[in-house]
Amino acid sequence: MATKYFFSLKVTVYMLLVATSILKQIEAVTNLEFPEGFQLGVATASYQIEGAWNTNGKGVNIWDVYTHSGRGAIRDNSNGDVACDSYHNYKEDVQLISDIGADFYRFSLSWSRILPNGFANEINEDGVNYYKNLIDELLAKGIQPHVSIFHWDLPENLEKLGGWTNELIIDYFVEYSRIVFREFGSKVKLFYTLNEPAIFCGEGYGSHVKAPGKNITGIGSYLCMHNALKAHAKVYHMYDKEFRSEQKGLISIVISSSAYIAKNESNLEAEDIAFQFVCGWVGHPIYSKTGDYPEVMKNRIAENSRIQGYSKSRLPEFTPKWIEYIRGTSDFFALNHYTSNLVEIIPKGPNDTWYGESGVKFSYDPKWPSSGSSWLKVVPEGFRKILNDIKNEYNNPPLIITENGVSDDGKLKDKTRVDYLSEYLKAMLQAIHEDGCNVKGYTIWSLMDNFEWENGYLEKFGIVQVDFASPNRTRTPKMSMKWYENVIKQRKITDVVPNTNEYHVVSIS
Repeated sequence: MATKYFFSLKVTVYMLLVATSILKQIEAVTNLEFPEGFQLGVATASYQIEGAWNTNGKGVNIWDVYTHSGRGAIRDNSNGDVACDSYHNYKEDVQLISDIGADFYRFSLSWSRILPNGFANEINEDGVNYYKNLIDELLAKGIQPHVSIFHWDLPENLEKLGGWTNELIIDYFVEYSRIVFREFGSKVKLFYTLNEPAIFCGEGYGSHVKAPGKNITGIGSYLCMHNALKAHAKVYHMYDKEFRSEQKGLISIVISSSAYIAKNESNLEAEDIAFQFVCGWVGHPIYSKTGDYPEVMKNRIAENSRIQGYSKSRLPEFTPKWIEYIRGTSDFFALNHYTSNLVEIIPKGPNDTWYGESGVKFSYDPKWPSSGSSWLKVVPEGFRKILNDIKNEYNNPPLIITENGVSDDGKLKDKTRVDYLSEYLKAMLQAIHEDGCNVKGYTIWSLMDNFEWENGYLEKFGIVQVDFASPNRTRTPKMSMKWYENVIKQRKITDVVPNTNEYHVVSIS
């Protein structure tokens, strides 16, 4: 009798184990599939691809000046005068996007191509028509245009007035954006006001790394961000008042953030502090319940300023009216994410300043694989972490990944890129399916190799190779483009590259 009982028990346990195994396999397969309605796209930016820097009425922007300065600001002494020459080859670019099967194309507008002197009193019709033709070409092939109004290429005339450190820029940006909505808003339903203000403020006005290269240490970057947040909010409210009821579009601001991983258990607090100083610098005023800059930023920068002898904090203060005006000015969260950092607390004495303002040191784990960029380590688990951090910090807003990608030396058989994209997408889908993160879309940076700012053409992020030595900038699809094309077609992460037997990456664990 006992033998029969134990046999029955063993059968039951075995069946449960089989059922559990099947469920895990089903769950694993499901976690490689994109949710219904999920959008997949590619991205570029105007100065990085368009070229035609002084063609048909375009005015001069800060990157034209910066790259022509002869100061050795660009590693290979190159510029974006021609770049990918997308100004003349946009139809070929749209055909590539169509071949991929992408749902949308995120591109940016050149402010000085539309308003040559930066001001709204002079509109360059050729520039307006260029973008209208691009938008029409996209829509004709069933591709939705996602438009960034500003991606770093400020008109030089406005920079002469102080650029983003001068509060006059707020209304100039509103006037420019009004023209953008008026000219393109009937066909574009998704706009981003500013791309990565923490980057163009921090590296443009707090260092010499990016244009305009004004290292106004400890002050310039904060003035820039203060005006950028006000400008974004005014554009959002202007769209609400003047255009939304008719155009029915959505607006956001693009935030760049790595994931922050404690170097050890004694540094767990460093994760949140790092998040607040980077992601929260832009995100907290817009997405938090209280608005304003994060408290840890306000407190630590104020303390540093006092110790340094300033009469008030170097971080400007928002009035209660501005705090309320900025809070909630976004229809979804837009995130650019590439990599992760280890973070650790740096102790301070009572009269010492906070290390690096935040009191947190950033580094990399030597075990993390490298890429073609010194700052970009491959850490897919960090992608899942930052998505969860945003979910928990800001009440799980709808979110679009507006940039994600990796650099290499530009070869066609870019297995490293396919590995990276596959594993990062897998981490994102785990965040969606297992953690409940409200991610609605994903964008590869970038459609093609292009001018990568201070690194010129030395680092390649494209899924399409560009021959910069050829007069017509010949484009050639890479292995990663074929892989992404198949992913979009199958609507799931796949280890198959059509017509090749050279690549297998996805593992179900």
